[in-house]
Amino acid sequence: MMNRLTRFLLPLLVASALLSGCNTFRGFGEDVQHLGGAIQRATN
Repeated sequence: MMNRLTRFLLPLLVASALLSGCNTFRGFGEDVQHLGGAIQRATN
């Protein structure tokens, strides 16, 4: 029973961690883009 439960939950947990990580990196990339734009405007 425990082995069956582990086979189901482990991939589910890994998938949810990866998907939330993608959102985090996407948000980080957008923040860096906005920061780059602000620096560029400040130097002009």
